[in-house]
Amino acid sequence: MNSDDTLCLTGGVPLVGTVEVRGSKNAVPKMMVAALLTEEPVTVRNVSFIRDTWLVSELIEKLGGAIDANARDGFLTLRTGEIRAAPAAEVAYYHKRSRIPVLTCAPLLHRTGNAEIWQPGGCSIGERPVDMHLQVLRSLGASVEHTEAGHRLSVGTGGLRGGVTQLDYPSVGATEQFLLGSVVATGDSELSNAAIEPEILDLICMLQRMGALITVRPGRIIQVTGASSLGGVDYTAIPDRLEVASWACLAMATDGRITVVGTRQADLSTYLNVFRRAGGGFEFSSEGSRAIFWRERTMPRPLVIETDVHPGFSTDWQAPLVTALTRAEGITVLHETVHENRLGYTEALRALGAQIQVFTECLGSIPCRFSLCNHQHSAVVVGPTKLQGTSLHVPDLRAGFSYVLAALAAHGDSVITGACLLDRGYENFREKLLAVGADIR
Repeated sequence: MNSDDTLCLTGGVPLVGTVEVRGSKNAVPKMMVAALLTEEPVTVRNVSFIRDTWLVSELIEKLGGAIDANARDGFLTLRTGEIRAAPAAEVAYYHKRSRIPVLTCAPLLHRTGNAEIWQPGGCSIGERPVDMHLQVLRSLGASVEHTEAGHRLSVGTGGLRGGVTQLDYPSVGATEQFLLGSVVATGDSELSNAAIEPEILDLICMLQRMGALITVRPGRIIQVTGASSLGGVDYTAIPDRLEVASWACLAMATDGRITVVGTRQADLSTYLNVFRRAGGGFEFSSEGSRAIFWRERTMPRPLVIETDVHPGFSTDWQAPLVTALTRAEGITVLHETVHENRLGYTEALRALGAQIQVFTECLGSIPCRFSLCNHQHSAVVVGPTKLQGTSLHVPDLRAGFSYVLAALAAHGDSVITGACLLDRGYENFREKLLAVGADIR
């Protein structure tokens, strides 16, 4: 077994120290894809060199682009003047490893007239259908042919054209696909029921600097007037709000004090309210780029938590926070409304001694797509629990951090396998754990 795949941890002590967070996992790779829309150089700064960053770099090089990477200073320069269609087998390899390559469809249709889709990979947190991506691309004039492996797309000599469509659900990926296609389509486009996460708005800001005309209207409506061409840009990505929240949960769970450098308070406002209600404390520097997190109470407060699309409570925040709330005195109720299969991590928490029961019913007030669908998407946690170390295997990215968090809050030793999956979303993860005083081997 690869040693990078296994973590041996001893928990039960407060963690204190400082970590640095760079660009968002859910923003930087999409900005790299956006570079395919122009023949001019694009530089992206504040880059986290996580596994997804390297994967998209490899894919862009397969498509004929060139990339200069500086991991120490955190920036990439992408040159995509000579984009070509790569062999299908090579492109399929990347689609099956991550959901991000699906977003290359709109840029490739613009640059080459053709693109292909395979069922996307990524974390096992539920179905990753491409239906909404196809809906968006069809609205922009793409023809879709179903194949045994997936879908083959093409556009006529006029290229992409403006169109109007409405999503059944505010999908982040489908909204990004719309943006990447509509900004170079001929004419005007409109998307209703769009996602408006901070990472979406950051991509919009980058595209605007490249020459795009994009308006975000009230009611989740995005309107775009296509540009004949886009230029290069030098752009700094927003910090990873999901990673910041993970370190805050670790401070709460271990009764520690963790300082996070590289934050943006506005993107965390929903999380901070919930964190404070749970008994967490925080303090930001005057400009908001540095934050300290701790636990203000002997035990956290139990909560009722419902995930939702932005500006609701992010689904990526729930696993670390619920893990921390196994220490709360009372009953915590969780209702997951975004992904139907995101409670697998609760099995590991039970192995550590937590009292958790999952349900197929909706235990909340937010209208939920999973009602009467027999998905285990609600949970009840009874605390406080004195967690005990054990052996665990990481199933997905956010659950993986929760396993580490639980092991460091538990008494005794734990062995976590599959830890390399954390490299998909956390840059220099092991070094950061050591920086806050974790006992890892």
